[in-house]
Amino acid sequence: MTYRETAFMPVYSSLTHALAAALVDVLWFIEGSEDEQMDPDDAVKVLEGVAHLISKLSGDQRSELTGLLGTMAEAESDPARREFLEGLPEGFGLLDDAV
Repeated sequence: MTYRETAFMPVYSSLTHALAAALVDVLWFIEGSEDEQMDPDDAVKVLEGVAHLISKLSGDQRSELTGLLGTMAEAESDPARREFLEGLPEGFGLLDDAV
């Protein structure tokens, strides 16, 4: 199998999982950025935007995202990133209405 063949093979089971993974990568980058890498005001704007978007999800969508984050946390080998993943549902209010 060549690089080109492997580059186009799906890595995620669904588009939702792929987008959740991309969102986590962005949030992880912001969380770990120093002020010289990203303006703190811009970081807050991005985080507030994500929180607003998440607040608009239906209960089923919140539950799905919470489940995906849990799955991602279980599979994560980096302890710091695992802890970050485990804290995302509560940090973004996913647990408030996800019952």
